[in-house]
Amino acid sequence: MKVDGRCHCGQITFEAEIDPDRVRICHCTDCQSLSGSAFRLTAPTREADFRLLGGQPKLYVKTAESGARRVQAFCGECGSPIYATTAGGDNRTFGIRVGTLRQRAQLAPKRQFWSRSKLPWLPKLPGDAFESQ
Repeated sequence: MKVDGRCHCGQITFEAEIDPDRVRICHCTDCQSLSGSAFRLTAPTREADFRLLGGQPKLYVKTAESGARRVQAFCGECGSPIYATTAGGDNRTFGIRVGTLRQRAQLAPKRQFWSRSKLPWLPKLPGDAFESQ
């Protein structure tokens, strides 16, 4: 599915090809703090299938407790998160932030990850039947 998106202020615009069946909710504590919310909704895509059309995101490299380094790309003007990916390597996957996509209403999550960090007051969410980790 071809999607397109932008940051809140419009300085960063992009398009990508995604598989809507791979949209997922992440409950990890990093996603909670980096999004300022209870979870983050992500649509993975291959780096080769992601195209910046305008602007250049600011990059922040986060190091997880495991030592893994993840690049967080966001708009330096309005702060909208755009995607995350591994720091380096070939054939990377970009986790596009679904809230930036124009087609977000069509992208119901099919899976949830890091459910052990899921906040206990959340109601049942789409993808609960496929929880992992």
